[in-house]
Amino acid sequence: QVDLVESGGGLAQSGGSLRLSCAASGNFFSISTMGWYRQRPGKERELVAQITTSGNTNIADAAKGRFTISRDNAKNTVYLQTNSLKPEDTAVYYCNVFYRRSQAEQLLLEVWGQGTLVTVSS
Repeated sequence: QVDLVESGGGLAQSGGSLRLSCAASGNFFSISTMGWYRQRPGKERELVAQITTSGNTNIADAAKGRFTISRDNAKNTVYLQTNSLKPEDTAVYYCNVFYRRSQAEQLLLEVWGQGTLVTVSS
């Protein structure tokens, strides 16, 4: 089982920055792709950014040029640096991680964080 602990959310002014962190811990063999999703008020959950073990990234159009995703494989932690924040970035941000439970199992399991609220004031 993998537990995710998110931190870094809060209140920011328009144009400001926040850095979100998500640390994975528990009983697992390896961590695969890590990412961030968000759910804005009245909207469905959407992808913000993903990063593979080797560092390849997939960034949503709404985040390109403003948000950066990175990871520390030694710490099993993924980060989301959010810059030039806009009021429309206000959302609950969820960490998402794929992992292998054991060396013998190839199946990737998925786990979600509890979410961290980011509020951007105009």
